[in-house]
Amino acid sequence: MKTYKTFTALCLSAILLAGHSLPARAAINLMPQDVSAAPAIPLTSLQSMHWQPLDTARPQVTTLTAGHSPLNAAGITGPVAAYSLPATLGELTITLSSEVEQNQVFAPNVLILDENLRPAAWFPSRWFSYQQPGVMAADRLEGVMKLTPVPGQQKIYLLVFTTETDLAQTTTLLDPAKAYAKGTGHAVPDIPDPVARHTTSGTVKIKLSTRSDSSILVGPLFGSSGPAPVTVGN
Repeated sequence: MKTYKTFTALCLSAILLAGHSLPARAAINLMPQDVSAAPAIPLTSLQSMHWQPLDTARPQVTTLTAGHSPLNAAGITGPVAAYSLPATLGELTITLSSEVEQNQVFAPNVLILDENLRPAAWFPSRWFSYQQPGVMAADRLEGVMKLTPVPGQQKIYLLVFTTETDLAQTTTLLDPAKAYAKGTGHAVPDIPDPVARHTTSGTVKIKLSTRSDSSILVGPLFGSSGPAPVTVGN
């Protein structure tokens, strides 16, 4: 027999996984669902943007450079990446990574918008943690988001950007010699780790996958009497 618990939330259930699964209630309570802290972007600016479609066939790699047009909105600096996602395929799992290049890295922030371009979920840069290099991956900032769109929507939107606050920060990396020593079982040398500064340019990679049998159902963003409830089934 299923046990149901009701929560008040926004139009999307946004779950960020840090390498392990969290209980449904804990994950929802920890999620950055309060979009009031996100940069306020004029609707006209969002409507005029080119939203690049994402699909599940292959990862999308975007190189952000000074040549990209910036988004004119307070709290956002430098170029942005804008994507549209299908909202008819059930639960969406989005893995976003930003690679370290020459001790520089783009610190991503993600704002999720519903099909009417209204803010629905907000993932500031602190949700994307440093991941050590592997056989097929470089040093990177990375996070995994799970989103369940409201039934009836056709698309949702994902905006990636950085901020002036992020540019004032850095990310400490793992020295390659230490990584090699750990991987081979040798003594780890006592040497300082390199530090990557945050910049407005970088390479962002997004992988999208779907699952149609999601157990998380989310109501409309706002009803006539306020935010709609979210029902989570165990």
